[in-house]
Amino acid sequence: MTILSQLQQALKPILEPYLEQAAQLGVKVPHTWVSEAADKRFGDYQCNIAMILAKPLKQSPRDLGGAIMNELNATGIESLAELSLAGPGFINFTITAQAWEQQLQAVTTDEHLGVEQAAQPKTIVVDFSAPNVAKPMHVGHIRSTIIGESLSRIASYLGHNVIKDNHIGDWGTQFGMILYAWKHDLDEAALEQDSIKELLRIYQKYSLLCKEDAEILAACKEELVKLQQGDAENLEIWKRCLELSKQGLNQIYDRLDVSFDYWLGESFYNDELSATVQLLVDKGLARESQGAIAVFSSEDKKNEQDCFKIHKDGEWRDNPMLIQKSDGGYNYATTDLATLFYREAQWSPDEIWYVVDSRQSLHFKQLFEIAQRLDFKPKLKHIAFGTILGQDKKPFKTRSGETPQLASVLDESIERAAQVIADKNPDLQGVEKDQVSQMVGIGAVKFTELSQHRLTDYIFSWEKMLALQGDTAPYLQYSLVRIQSIFRKLEGEYEVKGVAIKLNEAAEIRLGSTLCQFAERLPQVLDDHRPNLLALYLLDLAKAFHSFFEACPVLKSQGETQASRLALCALTQKVLNQGLSLLSIEAPERM
Repeated sequence: MTILSQLQQALKPILEPYLEQAAQLGVKVPHTWVSEAADKRFGDYQCNIAMILAKPLKQSPRDLGGAIMNELNATGIESLAELSLAGPGFINFTITAQAWEQQLQAVTTDEHLGVEQAAQPKTIVVDFSAPNVAKPMHVGHIRSTIIGESLSRIASYLGHNVIKDNHIGDWGTQFGMILYAWKHDLDEAALEQDSIKELLRIYQKYSLLCKEDAEILAACKEELVKLQQGDAENLEIWKRCLELSKQGLNQIYDRLDVSFDYWLGESFYNDELSATVQLLVDKGLARESQGAIAVFSSEDKKNEQDCFKIHKDGEWRDNPMLIQKSDGGYNYATTDLATLFYREAQWSPDEIWYVVDSRQSLHFKQLFEIAQRLDFKPKLKHIAFGTILGQDKKPFKTRSGETPQLASVLDESIERAAQVIADKNPDLQGVEKDQVSQMVGIGAVKFTELSQHRLTDYIFSWEKMLALQGDTAPYLQYSLVRIQSIFRKLEGEYEVKGVAIKLNEAAEIRLGSTLCQFAERLPQVLDDHRPNLLALYLLDLAKAFHSFFEACPVLKSQGETQASRLALCALTQKVLNQGLSLLSIEAPERM
């Protein structure tokens, strides 16, 4: 049980009569009454329940806070924490060194580092990355891919059953152009050398030609119809495109250490689209409009809150979700609905997470409302994210104005990391230097992404992300390298088992308390699906370790003091390694 849980548990019987009174008055009270203190000068944790309850109970918040604190003191809580009252009624908790020591001993022997497993494990489908076939992944795919992988790892570590599905774009109008171009303009040698590059070339070329030449556009549409009707030649070309694209995509995923349980792309649901539309029509959710079929507002919300309404030209108009075009074709809204039905039938998930650009917010609002009207059981969540910006604060582009390919971004990051490493440690050479450069370069790209609040736009800066100081992956990786060097200098093997951890110095207490809070901070990541909370925690831990390292000699200390400090180093190493692994970041042994 974490320190935070112990404080909650100690407060529960004392607060029950107050909470009952509040409930009778219709006052809603948060389930969590204790939080980590914002200002550590006043304590480690704080409780503001007195400010919430005072007004409805017609009491002074400071008097109520004092009464609660006095009842707590009477329970013998002094072995856990020293209590104080501050401001209008805050109860501050300063945890005793002995309590931190006991918690550290428990964390040291726990394979989950004190992290409690979910009391009610959920089955969660995570839909992320989802690039289009026959196109290279670009820098915009960083956010969905890395956020999705990290959230999946964290949810699994907390005890949930996670299913990762890469819903790739492997069907649709672009394939009509690719099929036509394949038959008329494919360079087999170029395809053999770099399949994605060649497929992109012919797609871009014929996409432009379709805008200029009506006959080519018609021919491309005809190729698409033949594919949809099961033409053997077109199906064979499509399958080869799919296979080649997956090979190219997997090269990127392997570099990023990202994996999926399923690759159920749009084509997988093609045979279910007609039935999906018919189901919505039969249930009265969709109707014909101008030859197409669409889902309209249920007319039970205010216009401002209705995602099926839009304010245009001074009036509110219908803004339906189209699910079948007037020519009988379908779109990705239809596919997403069919995907929902399949996932519920196949996996019975409790939740489905969509890690998708914030620009798709309207689409998901409409999709989720349709699911709600159908009494869809799984909870649906759009985990939206912002945009990666260049130094000009506009969407990140190359000098030629194109969106950079993800492979090129990773290559450049590795090259720049290699130069930083060469400047700092010229003795690192050969294969080891290449491996370290990859870990540092790719880790820097990932951590820059994951350390941001996912909804914010951020500026892509090579210099900042590869710095050895500051809030960066190299700083965290260097912290681990520093710990490794301590154990390399020891004479003989070190065994942490059975070592009594003692916290006597302020820097020891700070490091020890931060280590204990890994188990408290990690579950908070899933509250609003924010991996940056884990990234920020790891930075706090690294800073606490460096302060400890400077203030508390490890190898120069002796006896029980040295054993205790080595145990703190070993636990810091474990937590940093585990935290970085949950962010899918590797750490080298030397830098």
